[in-house]
Amino acid sequence: MSLEGTAISEAEKKLFSLANPFGFILFGRNIEDVEQLKQLTHDIRETAGWECPILIDQEGGRVQRMKAPNWPEYPAMQTLADDHEALKETIVAIAKDLAEVGIDVNCAPVLDVLHPETHKAIGDRAFSDDPEVVAECGKIVCETFLEYGITPVIKHMPGHGRAACDSHKELPRVDAHITDLEQDFTPFDAIADAPYADQVWGMVGHVVYEGYGLERPATVCARVIDVIREDIGFGGLLLTDDLDMQAMESIGDIPDRAKEALDAGIDLALYCHGNLNIMEELAVKLPSMREHSLERYERSRIRRRPAA
Repeated sequence: MSLEGTAISEAEKKLFSLANPFGFILFGRNIEDVEQLKQLTHDIRETAGWECPILIDQEGGRVQRMKAPNWPEYPAMQTLADDHEALKETIVAIAKDLAEVGIDVNCAPVLDVLHPETHKAIGDRAFSDDPEVVAECGKIVCETFLEYGITPVIKHMPGHGRAACDSHKELPRVDAHITDLEQDFTPFDAIADAPYADQVWGMVGHVVYEGYGLERPATVCARVIDVIREDIGFGGLLLTDDLDMQAMESIGDIPDRAKEALDAGIDLALYCHGNLNIMEELAVKLPSMREHSLERYERSRIRRRPAA
């Protein structure tokens, strides 16, 4: 679920209390300053009735929902790819910012591999055009977030770097051969093989992979979810990218998109725009979280005590 403003409205409180959503994602429209954000995360969990996950996109660079002057402006990840010490220091600082205000899941790092055709919507959010560099940086980011009590969400599985358009505005189609696509799996493979893999979540991008003979976006395509689960070997919690993006227009309305994503094998449907009417429809039309998805979530909660 998501919110319209900087505080929970009475209508939202009623919906959230009845619908029992799994979690919430916050955006710039929900944020004013440190004290307001602390109060909001407290109120969200009080309304939900449990310590539900609260997500945000706080990557650094162009994608930062918590902004100056209340928080530092962090560099884009590409600028830190060759300096692992600076990368870790930056992630520590971001993790502390999030923990201070009660946010426990960050939709980062971006593990897409850059290519000449990569759209600027990804651009310097990605670390490198070298899959091994992306993998190494991704491990540093995930390990550091986990050390400080923040769940990382690796994205955009199984790889958005060959997409030449912005999925916020249109549906990317990638015609690369499977052998080439598999090179972009390397960073995701590295996390899937890590000892902390179950503690990491993954986000699936809205991309059609024609190399598999497919015509549907990955988020609603069981074949691509099988690739993520079997070929990459990722066993963690999987969520969609925002279902309100224009790349998904051909699939139907938001509830239809969410249901098709869940039917394809994704664990969580992500809706980010805070429209109360749409969230009411989602609450009515979507099933309760499935047992195997709940098990993945429970495994992700087993982690080291947050660092000081």
